[in-house]
Amino acid sequence: MSTLELQNLRKREKEERIGVRTSVAVKSTLIRAASISGRSLSDFIVNSALEAAKQTIETEERLSLSAEDREVFLAALFTPPSPNAALVDAAKKYKAKFS
Repeated sequence: MSTLELQNLRKREKEERIGVRTSVAVKSTLIRAASISGRSLSDFIVNSALEAAKQTIETEERLSLSAEDREVFLAALFTPPSPNAALVDAAKKYKAKFS
């Protein structure tokens, strides 16, 4: 892949813009943090926002159980109910067909 093709590919990866207005103090803090980490302001803001977004999504999607709910869940896992007639019948049909 030529250098020009690589540059065009990188440009296409970054087609979207996000505009943000902020105070001088906030911008100064972000510039300082970006400088300390050795990154551009844009790179610092995008990566910081992306990490925060991933953490927010993970927190929202994580299953949280109360102590009582956890006990009920674990009891169901470790002491499952006996199979009903329909499940036994299905298992017999499966074994007959694939054994």
